[in-house]
Amino acid sequence: MDRALARLSRPLARLSRPLARLRRGRAAGVLAAGALLLALAGCAGGGAPQLTGDLMTHDPALAKQGDTWFVYSTGNATVANGNIQVRSSTDGTTWRYAGEVWDAKPEWLREQVEGVTNLWAPELVEHDGTWYLYYSASTFGKNTSVIALATNTTLDPDDPAYEWVDQGPVIASTPADDFNAIDPGVATDDDGTPWMAFGSFWSGIRMVELEWPSGLRAGTAAGHPDASEPDAEPLRLAEPLRLADRGAPPNAIEAPYLVEHDGDWFLFVSRDSCCRAAESTYKIAVGRASDITGPYVDRDGVPLLEDGGTILAETDGSRIGPGGQSVADGMMALHYYDGDLNGQFQLALVPLEWDADGWPVLRW
Repeated sequence: MDRALARLSRPLARLSRPLARLRRGRAAGVLAAGALLLALAGCAGGGAPQLTGDLMTHDPALAKQGDTWFVYSTGNATVANGNIQVRSSTDGTTWRYAGEVWDAKPEWLREQVEGVTNLWAPELVEHDGTWYLYYSASTFGKNTSVIALATNTTLDPDDPAYEWVDQGPVIASTPADDFNAIDPGVATDDDGTPWMAFGSFWSGIRMVELEWPSGLRAGTAAGHPDASEPDAEPLRLAEPLRLADRGAPPNAIEAPYLVEHDGDWFLFVSRDSCCRAAESTYKIAVGRASDITGPYVDRDGVPLLEDGGTILAETDGSRIGPGGQSVADGMMALHYYDGDLNGQFQLALVPLEWDADGWPVLRW
């Protein structure tokens, strides 16, 4: 798998993409993208700002804290033990590299996922003054995977209070499971209940309920089994809900992201093949539901559980294979492969707008 710098390996769960999120969900629909763009300099004709600086990100998790933008993204196996990377911007257009979450992975991760190199596809969520960083650990072609959690009071590596505290596993998968526990996407419903969509290939996109303030899977906060103890008795939890499935091998769907707009929920996914530079076929699709748990259907009424999905972004000229999306303040962050740069992966920010029928539109 050609993951270039940011991703030297990825599960077949990722023939593909190596994901606040000011609060996954509702923030995107609340602020108009047009208003945000007034504060961003150098917009292209399509409405997306022209970005400069260090843009080499995969699976960008976009968030804003105060006046500063942050992107956390998939790690590079050759840098800082493959830990999640951090970039920041004071204006949303000029980006600088700001380091990594840790210098070394938590020891239990290496024990639970043998051979893990870099960490993938982060998600950022703020709740009650705490930032929750969800991320994936896996290896190429396997669903021996785990979504883990760390917490912090700030996103800014320059803040003296900056420290990501390991909170352990949220959900794991093994070859005995029909899903792959990577690509977390977290949103809080109108009742205040957090939910995590996840999944890549295998049985597609799944969902489990979380709980605040732990940020862990509902029912596990007290006495969560220690991942470093392989003989610990596993908790018996409900089967994860099913949200989207292409219905045929290789089931190339992943990277779920949830946004609420005008009372409806929208599930964004990435489909087809990521991480092949100029040969990538990645694209972003979306479905709509009245409830966060689905069922989701596309514009034509086709269920996402039956290979539905309205395409929002795909290869267009030199912008190849867009995907790995997240949303904050009315902007969608994604990565793509630049045909003018020999297929190098790049960060893009695109306004997320809404049409008269309440469906999302990207004007890139």
